[in-house]
Amino acid sequence: MKSQDTPFEGGPMDGRVLPVMVGPTGHPPKTYRIPVPDPDGGPPTVLVYHRVPRGHSRRLGLIQGWKYQYDPDDTSGGRLRWPWSKPGGAASGEADDARG
Repeated sequence: MKSQDTPFEGGPMDGRVLPVMVGPTGHPPKTYRIPVPDPDGGPPTVLVYHRVPRGHSRRLGLIQGWKYQYDPDDTSGGRLRWPWSKPGGAASGEADDARG
């Protein structure tokens, strides 16, 4: 697999550059989640970073690269959002109402 050195901005990873695997299109994932273990043995804290353009070219406005920006208020919980799902609805595989 191919990887790309991608900078991180904000949060605990601010200023670091990590190699991130790119997909078949050559882009890194839209969301990058980093689980941080709890020192007391509780559930891990998950740091969420979203991909944003690093810069644009002057003439054509093409994206020059990607970086990850910290999102402390992420509430997606790592679930996929389908176009036909209701906002804030039940997770996939769960029934919305009980049918007898």
